Amino acid sequence: MQTQKKSVRIMKKLNSFVERFGVRIKINEELVIKKGERYFLINNDLESNIQKNFIYAGTYLGEIKEKEFSPSFILLEMIGRKAKALNGNYAVVNKNSEWLFICGRDIFRRGIISVSGSRMKGSYTLILNQYDECLGFGRILHDNLDRGKKRDKVMIKNVLDIGDFLRRERY
Repeated sequence: MQTQKKSVRIMKKLNSFVERFGVRIKINEELVIKKGERYFLINNDLESNIQKNFIYAGTYLGEIKEKEFSPSFILLEMIGRKAKALNGNYAVVNKNSEWLFICGRDIFRRGIISVSGSRMKGSYTLILNQYDECLGFGRILHDNLDRGKKRDKVMIKNVLDIGDFLRRERY
């Protein structure tokens, strides 16, 4: 369906995004297809039946927006499971911070229960609730993410959260 060269570029952008969280996900690049700027993971059965004018197929992985890869929440959940299993970059937040984060707010130090992986300023980290559900991701604003006396300091800038979809729907 797509050329080898396009497939390599797709996987490079996808892998580069995933690696920001300190993990790797093995995806068969032959089963990743592009429709416009959107990427889908399909299975072998679907591949033989898919038509050029499809709207949605298989598992939506994300899209390219302004030259950056923007993940789907399904992909974030896949990354979250891998990060949890392999000590990738994630922060577990309390119930109050969970709610505020999915409302588009940033994460304060007092809302962080635990941290795994990179704690360095500028790193990306997944945000998980206490049930290990991935709520989205953010960028770390300060070193020593899980330590310090300033509990009222914003530590993680919200980049994307699961509430984004609902906030877009209200218009």
